[in-house]
Amino acid sequence: MNEQETPSSPATERGVIIALIFALVAERLSVYYEHGQWLTQAQGATLAADWLSRSKRNMPLAQRRHLSDLSDQLARQIAASTSREAGFYISHEMQESLDPRYQSEIGKSIMAECERIFDLELPA
Repeated sequence: MNEQETPSSPATERGVIIALIFALVAERLSVYYEHGQWLTQAQGATLAADWLSRSKRNMPLAQRRHLSDLSDQLARQIAASTSREAGFYISHEMQESLDPRYQSEIGKSIMAECERIFDLELPA
């Protein structure tokens, strides 16, 4: 492993954060379309903590809550701008895209949007 690949490097940390936003959006849409409910900020932050712990990572609660909020905004934007059928399809594609072997244009597009919203939130 070279220095750029260490878990503490900024590029890796940024990738983890963007992947967390994507995974939270996917989960939020899945729950919304399957159960008609949105996850709360706390539920999103807890999911993020669970996912991070699997890879022996952690993140402060305030940051997890912020990522939960960002994912909520994007998930609601997707749901509001698509038909129910399209939303189901997007949700399915996102869930499938959580497997890195699965290639999806929708997944790539939403990952780019997750990156964009994260970058907009960075202090200037």
